[in-house]
Amino acid sequence: MKHFDETATRQPLDFARLVPALRAAFATEAQVPPRHVHAIETAGADKGTVLIMPAWSDVGFLGIKTINVFPGNSARGLPGLHATYVLYDARTGVPLAMMDGNELTARRTAAASALGASFLARADARRLLVLGTGRVARLLPAAHASVRPIDEVLVWNHRPEGAQALAAQWRAEGFNAQAATGLEAAVRQADIVSCATLATAPLVRGEWLAPGSHLDLIGSFTPAMREADVRCFEGARTFVDTTEALQKAGELLDAIAGGTLRADEVQGTLAALCRGECAGRMGSEERTVFKAVGSALEDLTAATLVWQHAESMPP
Repeated sequence: MKHFDETATRQPLDFARLVPALRAAFATEAQVPPRHVHAIETAGADKGTVLIMPAWSDVGFLGIKTINVFPGNSARGLPGLHATYVLYDARTGVPLAMMDGNELTARRTAAASALGASFLARADARRLLVLGTGRVARLLPAAHASVRPIDEVLVWNHRPEGAQALAAQWRAEGFNAQAATGLEAAVRQADIVSCATLATAPLVRGEWLAPGSHLDLIGSFTPAMREADVRCFEGARTFVDTTEALQKAGELLDAIAGGTLRADEVQGTLAALCRGECAGRMGSEERTVFKAVGSALEDLTAATLVWQHAESMPP
């Protein structure tokens, strides 16, 4: 059984390779059971959530990811999410590899965000606003720049010093990046608003979103989490990564309860977009929303790339 640390997991997962691989994976058939979700409560400790996400396909691989989500870790200076991934031979069940689940999750999440934008953001979208400064948020400019001509990046965080530090990091990477001092003003001028937070109360308000903008919601994945208010869905064409989002995403549940979205008004999934079964953006002035809760198919696709890259290297 091989072990892939953070560096070895990251190396084959550049977005120029990963985004097209996800597009191909969503266009084919795979077995992706619903995730298992368990609340963790221990005496004297913050509450956490454990997610178990299996998937397998005819390519011959089976993968299982375990994610521990503890939002209170930020106060300890620790990431709020820790994950491990085990890849197996789907024909025999033999364990093949243990991979860095944090790196796998972050890169596939950012890549799925970019994949959604490749169908839903305007072709000339160049101003990207990122909400959040965590592991996934840090990757979003590179991911979106692989599918759209991003030349201006703003970042907002509830801790301004975090936004300033991340903007400086992006500038060092070659992006024209600045920290946003006011969230409303930043949302109003953005072509793409990408939220990668663990928020439990809405951050983005629908009246702030400009005509022709694309709202990307990839942080929340439970009914108790939400990054956008109900008006964000009013008058917009809404897409989801998988139908599981309709049961798991707090902002979708709020919008359905509030009457600004009906479940049968959701335009399609990533699979439907990738297969050409539904239309993406249909006009330069329409607003689009992409809500993702994550799919084990994305993890399996990324892990397969890591394994195949290692197998192709000379001994």
